[in-house]
Order: sequence, then structure tokens, then C-alpha cells
Amino acid sequence: MSNSILPFEVPEAVAAQAERRWDSSVGMGLLNRLTGADYLSLVALFFAWSSALLLLQGDIHQGILAMAGAFCFDKLDGYYARSRGVSSSFGRQVDTFIDIFAYLVTGALLYHVALSPSAWLTLVVGFAILAFGGLRLVRHAEEGFGETDETSYYVGWTVVHVNFVVLAMFYLDLFVVDIGGWLAAVPIILSCPLMISGYKSYKTTAGHALAGLVVVGALISSVLTIAGVL
Repeated sequence: MSNSILPFEVPEAVAAQAERRWDSSVGMGLLNRLTGADYLSLVALFFAWSSALLLLQGDIHQGILAMAGAFCFDKLDGYYARSRGVSSSFGRQVDTFIDIFAYLVTGALLYHVALSPSAWLTLVVGFAILAFGGLRLVRHAEEGFGETDETSYYVGWTVVHVNFVVLAMFYLDLFVVDIGGWLAAVPIILSCPLMISGYKSYKTTAGHALAGLVVVGALISSVLTIAGVL
């Protein structure tokens, strides 16, 4: 950014800062900050948006498959960031933004499309999921992980936990007993405040393996249902 058109001399530091802001305003500064992990997060967003569209048009099991794709790429971005040493506050905020769509929006839509008996109940359940989940993600973006005995943990239930509660209610209603949307709403709503609690959700290998098993179970169930086996 040239100072020649100005009737006075601009300090170098001020000129450099103005140039950085100019680059950022046209998008180059932001794009240059994205790492491989952030691009994996954007792939997760693509699957999350695909899931939302499929759910809204009534393709519930296809929507769950896309939701599982979002989950997988969301986990991959964290692994990539840790293995490549590119973890940052900026990357955590990107991941937090995408988690809103990957877990909260898809969870609320799954309840609305597959379980809810009325728009009013969707309003209550969906608001609980989005409000408590959004607050939980804002806190995580600001504070990051806690740590005890060299083991990291999330503060409060994660948005993944609540998404899994919605999935559990869906499959319980589908395969076990017709619980209905009113009864299904109870555990979902009760689980939402846990996201802003002080509960420590430790990041352990066993925890990741269990979450992976839940996703695999959902994938198998939905694939078999689509194929007409179940």
C-alpha cells in the first residue's frame, strides 16, 4: 500500500497493518490461514449440509449416512492437526463453527423429520439442542480443553453426545418399541443442559472407539434398512 498519495508520511507499522487488513478484506489473508485440518473440516461441513438436505426431503437413512461422513471428517481434522502440529486457536474456531452443522443442526432436523409429532415440540427440542449446544461450543472455542494427569478433556457433554442421544431415540423407536416423539423428547431435552455443565468428557482411546462403534452401528442399520433387509 503506497503512501505517495498522502500529504503526510505514514509510519511503517501502521502501513503494514493496513495492508494486512486489506488482504484479509478480499479473502486472501483468511484463506492463507487455512491448514489441511481446516480443509478437512470444510469437507465435514459439506457432508453435514448434505445430511440436512437429505433429512429435509425425507431421505432419513441417507441423511444419517451423510451425517456419519461429517463425523468421520470432523475426527480426521483433529487427528491431522495433532499429527502435523498445526493445532491453533483459529483452527479450533473453524472446527467449532462446523460442529454446529455437523451435530446440532442435523440432530435437531433428525428429531423433527423422524420423531416429532408437532412443529411446537420441534421448536422446544430443537431450541434446546441449538441453544445449549451453541453455548457449549462458544465456551470451548474460548477456553479450549482442560487437562488432568496429562489427559485432555472437554468441559461438559459434547455436541456429539447429544447427537448420539437423538440417534438412539430414532433407532429405539424404529427397531425396538414405538416410543413416539413426546417420550423421545424427554431424554433429549434432559441431555442438553449437560453440555454446559462441569462434567469432564475425557479424550481417551476407549471413548473414541466407543463413538466409532456407535457410528458404525448407525451406518450398518441405515444401509440394511435402505437395502430392505431390516
